[in-house]
Amino acid sequence: MVFAAGLGTRMRPLTNDRPKAMVSVAGRPLIDHALEQIAGPGPTVINTHHFADRLHDHLHSSDITLIHEAPTLLETGGGLRNALPLLGDGPVLTMNADACWSGPRARDTLMGAWDGATMDGLLLLVPRERATGQAGGSFAIDLNGRLTRDNAGLVYTGAGIVKPDGLRDDPRDVFSLRDLWFEMMERGRLFGVVHQGHWADVGTPDGIAIAETMLRNAT
Repeated sequence: MVFAAGLGTRMRPLTNDRPKAMVSVAGRPLIDHALEQIAGPGPTVINTHHFADRLHDHLHSSDITLIHEAPTLLETGGGLRNALPLLGDGPVLTMNADACWSGPRARDTLMGAWDGATMDGLLLLVPRERATGQAGGSFAIDLNGRLTRDNAGLVYTGAGIVKPDGLRDDPRDVFSLRDLWFEMMERGRLFGVVHQGHWADVGTPDGIAIAETMLRNAT
């Protein structure tokens, strides 16, 4: 599941005529950078809203399913629950569409660390010194790989794996996946794994040049 339905307000004026996922970094739209990180077996769903036609035009020849959220944006939790009929009942790999990466693919790292017997959620994190465009970290990993909330310098990259069971019981239509994570954390079922490359948040126009520099230095 790739989340691409946001309004991209921090990316204006570039998002005055396109979704943030279609903003170009290093000659490619952000959505392509995200899809490269998660490509593999199984269905892929992208939610859309803001200038949805631009994403549909870009991806029309692929086997990716786009689901339009309207009139209300559902946030990440509501958006994922809305897409579950297209994704199936198993754990879902989730990805935000506003970052660039170097190093191992997110899918490979997450799948290599995933253990459904002990985990309800797994987040891909990066140390603050390798997270371009993000100043703070909000997680720590204990010796068993479980996550705690802590300003320890580990930044969430926007990629993870989540069991969707808890989504079905939430009475709200609009809610964040973070709510589900914190419930998992209290049960000792939220884990983390560290990305071994660099990662750049591309949430504002200034982030584009920073991300392009990161990508050039990684080659």
